[in-house]
Amino acid sequence: MARTLPTKTLVRTSATSIRHFPGHSKPSPPPCALMFRKAAAVLLLAAAVALPCAVLYRAAVLNAVQPVQVGWDRRPWWQRDQPPPAVMVPDEDGDVDPAAAGDPESDNLKLEQVLQEASMDNKTIILTTLNAAWASPGSVIDLFIDSFRRGVRTRSLLRHLVIITFDWKAYKQCKKIHTHCFALVTKDVDFSQEKRFQTAGYLEMMWKRLDFLRLVLEKGYSFIFSDSDIMWFRNPFPHFYPDGDFQIACDHYVGNATDLRNIANGGFNYVRSNNHSIEFYKFWYSSRLRYPGYHDQDVLNFIKHDPYITDIGVTMKFLSTTYFGGICEPSRDLNKVCTMHANCCIGLHSKLHDLRIMMEDWMNYMSMPLSLKRFGAFSWRVPQNCSLSLHNQ
Repeated sequence: MARTLPTKTLVRTSATSIRHFPGHSKPSPPPCALMFRKAAAVLLLAAAVALPCAVLYRAAVLNAVQPVQVGWDRRPWWQRDQPPPAVMVPDEDGDVDPAAAGDPESDNLKLEQVLQEASMDNKTIILTTLNAAWASPGSVIDLFIDSFRRGVRTRSLLRHLVIITFDWKAYKQCKKIHTHCFALVTKDVDFSQEKRFQTAGYLEMMWKRLDFLRLVLEKGYSFIFSDSDIMWFRNPFPHFYPDGDFQIACDHYVGNATDLRNIANGGFNYVRSNNHSIEFYKFWYSSRLRYPGYHDQDVLNFIKHDPYITDIGVTMKFLSTTYFGGICEPSRDLNKVCTMHANCCIGLHSKLHDLRIMMEDWMNYMSMPLSLKRFGAFSWRVPQNCSLSLHNQ
């Protein structure tokens, strides 16, 4: 009677009893295993072809829809403390619009560079502001610069003039006609069009200008600020007071440089950079909230009586219209006039007309013999399109 082997032994014997001898073929794998291997091979081949195509397609799409980033931060995202710089967008001429940058640090460096290049030895500069409406060829800015060239001892002052532009069109035009230009742009605000007196756009532009002047003072630069509708006929520096922190022209001058009844005009002032003037400009700018709807010149004529002006310690002087006149109150003696302002005048067309007449009068005066100049019989033919009845512009 045969012995019965244990089950475990039978399984092992069955598993090891299969032998492969030379000349015999290898048994085929089960059908399910074969199908799995074929599917895996197909998937690997598809992945090998699709992955490079996907990378190339993504790169092409990104290049098509995304602008080029200047100075992109190539560090991994988890190492980036700041977002990448904003895009600098070329305009139709291939130039780069500084308004698109939105980089305060970069703008600050550019401003510092412009101020240094234009500065006199005592860190004094001349500033004016400009938008596209006043920047077109033959417009206000051309007359302004031409007055420096035709004035007495004023041509050399152009080296110290910085033109602050409120929009990109004005900046491009400035670079064509002058050396020192700086773009003071505001995102989503269009300052390029003419801003009529006392409109919301006009007020916003005036207050932006004032705050910028405060920044210049904080950087340690003294300045003459001049509206670009002011003609420079003589060097004004000999007629500034040696002890004045803040000196300003007038629409109406009562005869005394310290009399608060003088009606100040913010279009022309000479300011020394010190703690008194900086604090004064901060107070002036913040006072816009106390007097909503008024421009900086009106607010100045309000706050000049404020006791806080005395507390600040700023020395304020008003400049005589004998030397710093305008259409509101013209300089009567062409032998003494330094500047003439197209104040008391609303509208670009009216200003341009009277400014051109003013320049013609000056050139006629300069061509006169010295004996006739001394006689002082020559006078202005303005106002014509402007009006003496308009004040506080």
